[in-house]
Amino acid sequence: MVSTRIDWVREHCRLLRGIADEFRQTRPFDGLAIGTGIHLEAKTVALLLTLRDGGARLISTGNLNTTQPDAVERLRAEGVTVIGEPTKDSRVHAGFLGEVLAAEPDLILDNGGDLFARYLDRPYPGLLGGTEETTSGRMRLEPLRGQLGRPILVINDSPIKQFAENEHAVGQSSVESFLRMTNRVTNGEQVTVFGYGACGRGVAANFRGAYARVSVVEVDPVTRLRAHLDGFSTPPRDTAVADADIIVTVTGARNVLTAADLPLLRDGVILANAGHFPAEIDAAGLIGAAEVADTTEYADDLLTLGLRDGRRVHLLARGHMFNLAGPRPLGNSIESMDLGFALQARCLEAVARRSVDATSCVVPVPGTIDAAIAHAYLDRKYPS
Repeated sequence: MVSTRIDWVREHCRLLRGIADEFRQTRPFDGLAIGTGIHLEAKTVALLLTLRDGGARLISTGNLNTTQPDAVERLRAEGVTVIGEPTKDSRVHAGFLGEVLAAEPDLILDNGGDLFARYLDRPYPGLLGGTEETTSGRMRLEPLRGQLGRPILVINDSPIKQFAENEHAVGQSSVESFLRMTNRVTNGEQVTVFGYGACGRGVAANFRGAYARVSVVEVDPVTRLRAHLDGFSTPPRDTAVADADIIVTVTGARNVLTAADLPLLRDGVILANAGHFPAEIDAAGLIGAAEVADTTEYADDLLTLGLRDGRRVHLLARGHMFNLAGPRPLGNSIESMDLGFALQARCLEAVARRSVDATSCVVPVPGTIDAAIAHAYLDRKYPS
C-alpha cells in the first residue's frame, strides 16, 4: 500500500503529533465546536485532526483558490464537517463562510478575519473567542476590538511565525512555486518585490539566492532603508515596475498593481501575488483594460494578456496567492507550518480553558506559548 502525501506530512509534523498525543488525554475541547476558515491542504489536515483529538467538533471551510480535494476527502473521512469545494468566486466563498457561522461554533480559527467580521453581522451567544492567522486579518480586526470583546490571539504576530513561516518558508515556497508553475529561469532576471515585511524579506532573499537581481518597493521610508542596507535596490516605484521581469506583491494592501500600470510593464513580465487576499493585483481590472486585445489561458493557472501594442503580460493564478496554486501545490515547508500550527493549537487551548480573557482581543500570542513551542521544537531536534 502506498501512503499519501497527507500521511507524509502528518508523519513529519512532530510538534502536532506530540500535542495530539497530549490532547487525547487532556481533551481541552470536549463539548466545543471549532469553526475554521483556512487553507485546506495537507498540513491543515494535521492541525484539524489534532484539534479533533482534543475533543473538538469541527466545521471547516477553505480559502479562495487554495482548497485541495484530497484534503477535503481525508477530513470528511475522519469525521470533520467540511463545507464547500475549491472556488475562486468570492460570492460562493462567502456562502461557505456563512454556513460555518450558522453552526454557531464556540471557537473560531480565522484566516484573514473573514469569520470574525461576519460574526459581527450576525452575532450569536456562546462564542468564546479564537485565533487569527494573518497580518491581513489582524489589520481588519483591530478596529473592531470594541465590538468583538473576546480573546482573539493573532498567530502572525508571534516572532516564531514571523521568522519561521513568513520570512523563511514564504520566501522558499514563492521561488518553488514560480519555478513549478512557469518552468522559467530566475538567474539574472530582474525581480521587483512589493513589500518588505517578514514575507517580503523572505521573498526578496530567496529570489536573490536563486541568482535573480532584486529590487524592493516599500512605502514606509524606514523599512525601505532597511531593504537598501540589506543590499537590495530600492528605486522609485514606477522605475521598479518598468524594469521588472518578474513582480511579486506581498503587502497586505489592495490594488498594488492595477490597469494604470500597464503602460509601465515590460514585454513578457510575470505578475504574481504572495499576499493572503487576491486583491493586491487587480486581475479583473487588468484583464478588462482597454489596452488588452486578447487573453490566452494555459494549464496550471497561467494567463497571458496580449496588449494592443504587442506586449505580453503573464499573470499567475489570476492574482490569487500563487504559492498555493498551480500543479501539485505544496505551500510552505512542513516544519514551518508545524511550528505555526502548534501555536494555533496551544492558543485555541488557552481560549478554551479561559486562561486568556477579553483583554487579549486581537493581540499577539502570549510569550509563554512562544517559549513552550520553541523549547518543544528544539528538544525534538536535540534530545537530551
